[in-house]
Amino acid sequence: MQRYKRIFTIVIDSLGIGAMADSEKFGDVGVNTLGHIADHMENFKIPNLRRLGIAGLCPMKGVEPEKTPLGYSMKMREASNGKDTMTGHWEMMGIYTTKPFKTFTDTGFPKELIEELERRTGHTIIGNKSASGTEILEELGEEEIATGHMIVYTSADSVLQICGNEETFGLKELYRCCEIARELTLKEEWRVGRVIARPYVGKKKGEFVRTANRHDYALKPTKTTALDLLKKNGYDVISIGKIRDIFDGEGITESYKSSSSVHGMEQTIEAAGKDFTGLCFVNLVDFDALWGHRRNPVGYGKELERFDEKLGELLPLLKEEDLLIITADHGNDPTYTGTDHTREKVPFLAWSPSMKGHGTLPEAESFGAVGATVLDNFGVAKEADMIGTSVLSELL
Repeated sequence: MQRYKRIFTIVIDSLGIGAMADSEKFGDVGVNTLGHIADHMENFKIPNLRRLGIAGLCPMKGVEPEKTPLGYSMKMREASNGKDTMTGHWEMMGIYTTKPFKTFTDTGFPKELIEELERRTGHTIIGNKSASGTEILEELGEEEIATGHMIVYTSADSVLQICGNEETFGLKELYRCCEIARELTLKEEWRVGRVIARPYVGKKKGEFVRTANRHDYALKPTKTTALDLLKKNGYDVISIGKIRDIFDGEGITESYKSSSSVHGMEQTIEAAGKDFTGLCFVNLVDFDALWGHRRNPVGYGKELERFDEKLGELLPLLKEEDLLIITADHGNDPTYTGTDHTREKVPFLAWSPSMKGHGTLPEAESFGAVGATVLDNFGVAKEADMIGTSVLSELL
């Protein structure tokens, strides 16, 4: 029997809560995204997350655990072989990934890939490093316009991005080059999660502006996900933020892009005023993109405080037949060396106004507990190869 009519699942992108047992194999020792952020904050104010029990999962300087928290909490371990956005989100919705997506943050793309991309596209490649999209335009935009060369760059995520000036390079040519890049990066050793076309306008430094004609060439999920099953069974699957891109549109019935994490929460608050039956799945990326990768613990902490304020606006809007789940997709300890994600456990915070009890549940063996719980609520059977164990019966 359906317990909840609407489930809101909010992913605080990269909010890890401590190292996994195998973190060292991924180059991560002693990592703890949330714990180390708290160490750097003066008077860290996250009262709503505290009420939901997060301090019981992750000890924090200056944030005492709530004695009688709202709802239920638990830690979740990542079963898949990875620590990136797509692997984490796909696992939440039932996919066990054994082959991790490749990242080229510290090295740039291999010489062999660059040479093949140059040969196939006919353009000399410039850039080939991890960079901010706006900064690389300031550095190389004028050269691309003058020479017809092609700016290729990456980030700390599993992504290959190509810039093209809409007037001189042309959108059609940019998309053609990205399609070639997508084909090449299907090879195992070059396998990235997404190829992104990054068009821009302007003629000189200080004038370059990226346009809305961005196009993502993502890998489709490798297997059926909980989102596919919900959609197939007639339920609403509302995507807010990056969710649509992460799943390449599969299993989504309605999607909204966000301009920031605060905007994403405002969109979630707006969705709480709508009548739907199913899942509202939200990704808030600023934590990861603006603060985690840039190794700014105070910036990350302040972003969490802004999130907590918006969470305080959302909670009173939830009805007896609503369930809220707050979680994360990996860690990104802003105090750790380098700029990469960190392999960590993540929180699972669940609350509904109809809950009578509260407490800490046993640690989940995979992020798949999220999708399994959602499917269980709507009476939709998992496919045989999907991972994750529902905790719906524990949420009393």
